[in-house]
Amino acid sequence: MAKSVFYHAGCPVCVSAEHDIITLAGAGNVEIVHLGEDRNRITEAESAGVKSVPALVTPNGNVLHINFGASMADVKG
Repeated sequence: MAKSVFYHAGCPVCVSAEHDIITLAGAGNVEIVHLGEDRNRITEAESAGVKSVPALVTPNGNVLHINFGASMADVKG
């Protein structure tokens, strides 16, 4: 089974959502991507449809924007 991908930028809103997502889905079912630490994956996130973080991309391609931590423009700097 494919994993969901949780993109975030490390802000308090993102970190809180990360903990909740892991609790709900299980650590083995979610890949965590910290875009502040892994900047080469920003394009990947945007291509998947991520407009702001935190966001969860499901295995079938749905993008679930969770709360609002930062826009992708803010993440890019």
